[in-house]
Amino acid sequence: MGERAAKTVLFEQLARVSKALASGKRLELLDLLAQGERTVEALARAMELRLSTVSAHLQTLKRANLVATRRAGTKIYYRLAGVDVAALYALVRTVAGEHLSDVETARIAYLGPDTEHVTREELLERVRSGEVTVLDVRPAEEYAAGHIPGALSIPLDELAERLGDLPADQEIVAYCRGAYCVLAYDAVRLLTARGRPARRLADGMLEWRLADLPVAT
Repeated sequence: MGERAAKTVLFEQLARVSKALASGKRLELLDLLAQGERTVEALARAMELRLSTVSAHLQTLKRANLVATRRAGTKIYYRLAGVDVAALYALVRTVAGEHLSDVETARIAYLGPDTEHVTREELLERVRSGEVTVLDVRPAEEYAAGHIPGALSIPLDELAERLGDLPADQEIVAYCRGAYCVLAYDAVRLLTARGRPARRLADGMLEWRLADLPVAT
């Protein structure tokens, strides 16, 4: 094999990763799997897609070695193949946001009007001083797979009925999956509408893990 042909083969191998990422649904799968391992059934429910569709997308990701699996009885669980895959997804998201104006338009349309937020650094400082209640509004299975230490789990769809579980004398900081997760936005809107002081974490669990901050399970 000549040098030119060998170089072509090399870059075609690199392109296997980009080809696997070339689908909004597969990026959404990576976003979900960054929270913890899931079955095909759980992923299909979360994405409101047919099992066969989700399975096909997962096989594409698996062929590029971006996801791995384990079997437990009759169920197969999918997970990201490594932290570097989560970092790659986060970088794709960042680059798209920086270079494509349509991303910002779509982000605003999905997340709605902005809400007050705190940075990770601000949250850590306020947690250390005991000034804040940290609220995880992701589904319970995601909380169980890993959460900010000390965070209280109340999934968004239960929040309206469980306001009494939250301290009445502290500000609440809600968080969810990541910077493009609507759950924390909706939680802050609900809480402030009910007269509770609330802000959201500026990003979410994905960025928390990538920053190598403590995670409880």
